Amino acid sequence: MANSKYEYVRAFEESDVLLPSTWIVIRIDGRGFHKLSAKYEFEKPNDKRALNLMNAAAEGVMKELPDLVLAYGVSDEFSFIFHKDCTLFERRESKLVTTVVSTFTSYYVYLWPSYFENKPLFPPLPSFDGRAVLYPIDRILRDYVSWRQVDCHINNLYNTTFWALVQKGNMNGTDAEKELMGTVSSDKNEILFSRFGINYNNEPEIFKKGSVLYRDYANTIATSSSFTTLTTEPNLPKAEETPASAPESSEMPIPDEPPAPKSKTQAAKEQKLRKRARIAIEHVDIIRDEFWMQRPWILSGKAGKGGR
Repeated sequence: MANSKYEYVRAFEESDVLLPSTWIVIRIDGRGFHKLSAKYEFEKPNDKRALNLMNAAAEGVMKELPDLVLAYGVSDEFSFIFHKDCTLFERRESKLVTTVVSTFTSYYVYLWPSYFENKPLFPPLPSFDGRAVLYPIDRILRDYVSWRQVDCHINNLYNTTFWALVQKGNMNGTDAEKELMGTVSSDKNEILFSRFGINYNNEPEIFKKGSVLYRDYANTIATSSSFTTLTTEPNLPKAEETPASAPESSEMPIPDEPPAPKSKTQAAKEQKLRKRARIAIEHVDIIRDEFWMQRPWILSGKAGKGGR
């Protein structure tokens, strides 16, 4: 930047470098998506096209930003996670948040016609806001994503029951809300099964568990087909009506030592591996230990299927 008498204005800029050796979570949320979903007539309680679009946009972000190790999404929300040793943009909060939000939004708008062919966008266009949250140790990072998945389960069970009462039980919204006031999970399951023959356990996993994206070094292929969905067996534990009932996620020993500094050669090699890795999109339990034990490279931050 050329020197001039006006350069003094830079003194008003504040440093927003995030704390080192902490997990960085960038959580984005759709702005005004209640109105947007009505405007484009999203299916209730879940529109799989809309969820697949969110996942495809998140996949685009993961490909654009190899430093991301994990992403978890539900409804119009996505959490993007940078490892503790991330130095992207010198860990400047404003750069990280705006890059993730703008990249996600651009992919969402760009890919919209692929999922809503006969519903062209017109202003006001979809937009998202974002924030950065830091978590100091692996256990708390896992508790964060567990909280989001428990929230997904609680909200989806409520919405599934609410819309069954409205669409199949011929109730209006106000009466359906009164019907569900004070109910717990077992009550909602009973309403769904006894009145409408719906077994909640048979609902699609994407609705009940949300979507988790990560770099699949174990099954990396040269070219990744967009939106590849995998499924595995573990079921989300039945939660009560508050996230506090989630199972403990600290049974597995989780190392929290500060990451050792990497040489430039090692960092460049790992960056290449991240770029080549297939982005897996799964709808699985991320609360129990199995998910993390089978993919140790996520918490270790070491690219490659043997990363521990």
